[in-house]
Amino acid sequence: MEVRKKENETTNTLIYRFLKRVQHSGVLREAKKRRFHDRPANRLKRRLSALHRENKKREVEKAKKLGIL
Repeated sequence: MEVRKKENETTNTLIYRFLKRVQHSGVLREAKKRRFHDRPANRLKRRLSALHRENKKREVEKAKKLGIL
């Protein structure tokens, strides 16, 4: 992205023009998408996570029945 300073143009207006051009082009939106993109977890990791959630759910239910929670 390149913006050249016009004759008799202040620095503030130059920066304003540059920021508008960057926003309009969608560069920032694409950069944010790439920054927070997570790789998909592998099959084993998903399975272990699901088993962990099930065990935690059972523990909570058991605690509710016993009156702890």
